[in-house]
Amino acid sequence: MENFTAYNPTILHFGKNVIDKLPAHLDKVGKNVLLLTGQGSVKKYGYFYQVVEKLQQTGKNIIEFSGIKPNPIVDDAEKAVKLAQQHQVDFIVALGGGSVIDTAKMVNMAYANNQPVWDIMKRQVNPVKKVALFVILTLAATGTEMNGAAVLQNHQTQEKIGYFSQLMYPDVSFLDPEFTFTVPKNQTVNGIIDLIAHSLEAFFSGGNAPLSDRFVASNILETFDYAPALLNDLTNYDLRARMMWTATVAENGTTMHARTTAGDWGTHALAHHISLLWDTPHGQTLSVMFPAWMKAMSYKIAPQLKYLGTLLTGKSNIKPEETIQIFEDFFVNIGAPVKFEQLGLSNQDKQKLLNLWHKNKPTGLNVTLNENDYQNIISFL
Repeated sequence: MENFTAYNPTILHFGKNVIDKLPAHLDKVGKNVLLLTGQGSVKKYGYFYQVVEKLQQTGKNIIEFSGIKPNPIVDDAEKAVKLAQQHQVDFIVALGGGSVIDTAKMVNMAYANNQPVWDIMKRQVNPVKKVALFVILTLAATGTEMNGAAVLQNHQTQEKIGYFSQLMYPDVSFLDPEFTFTVPKNQTVNGIIDLIAHSLEAFFSGGNAPLSDRFVASNILETFDYAPALLNDLTNYDLRARMMWTATVAENGTTMHARTTAGDWGTHALAHHISLLWDTPHGQTLSVMFPAWMKAMSYKIAPQLKYLGTLLTGKSNIKPEETIQIFEDFFVNIGAPVKFEQLGLSNQDKQKLLNLWHKNKPTGLNVTLNENDYQNIISFL
C-alpha cells in the first residue's frame, strides 16, 4: 500500500428535509449570497423557492445567476464572477447538479482571488483563499458535492479540462433524495453511468490498494442492484437514496486511498472531447468510451480487468473480455449507448474526434496513452 492522507472537510447532510439545516450554517458567512442555478428545472419543481425561503429567513440578500448549462462553459463562470464582484457577495450557494456545482467552485476561486477562471483551470495562477460554498444537490451523478474538483469547457481553446484544489471542497452539502425525484429517466441513466465510470477511474489507478478495490467493486455491485428497479420507479425514495449515496462515495475519496494516483481519468479525458465537439451528455460519452478504452488498453490492464471481474462475480478464472462484457451488458440493459453511431455520429465524426485527441493529447494519470492507442480506441468505438 502507498502512503496516503485521508482528507475531506465537507459537512454532508443526507436525507429528507435536510434543507431545513441550512439556516443554522449561515450565521457567520455575511449577508450577500450568489445563488447559482441551471436552466430552470429548480424553479419548475419548486426547489429554488425552498432554498430562497431558507436564505430569506436569515436575512440574506440574494443575487441570482441562472442558466448554467450541462457541460458547463467557462464563459458562464466568468459572467457569474463579474456579478459576484458587482454585488460584493460574501458566500455562494449552488443549487443543481454537477454542472452548477462545478461552475460555482470555479466562480469561488476566481472571485475570492481576483483571478481569471481559465488561468486557474490551466494552473497559470494559484488561488490561496475562498469564500464559503454551500451545495444543494438536485441530480446524483458527479460526486462533486463532496470533493475539490471541477470540470469546465472552453470552446475558444477547444478544451474541456478539470481542476482540483483543497480550497474547492464545499463547506456544507445538502443531499435530499426527494430533490432528485423529478430527474427524468434518461438523465438518471446518465448519472448511473457517471458514477460507475468514477468508480472505474479509481480502480484503474496504480498501486496495491485491496480495500479500496473492494470499495469500488461494492459501489458498482450496489449500483447494478438498484438501477433496474429505480429506472422503473423514479420516485422511490430508498432507490433514489441509494443512487445518491453511491454517486457521492464514488468521488469523495473513499475509493482512492492507498493508490499511486488519484484515479486514472484517461477515459474521462477522452470522452470530454465528444461533449466539447457535439455537446453530447457526459454520461453517454462515458458508456461509449469506457468499453472501447478497456478493449484497446487490455494489453496494459489485463490483470486488473481479471481482478475486477473476480471481485464482481466471485469467479477466479474470468477473462478480461468477460469483465468488459459485464459493463457493456449493463449499459445496454439500462438503455445507454455503447457505440459511437448511437450518439448520432458518423465515421467522419470519428476523424474529427481523433484529430482533436492528437491536438490536445488526452491521457491517463496511470495508464498513459499514445498516438497508436488513440487509433485503437477509435477502432472500438
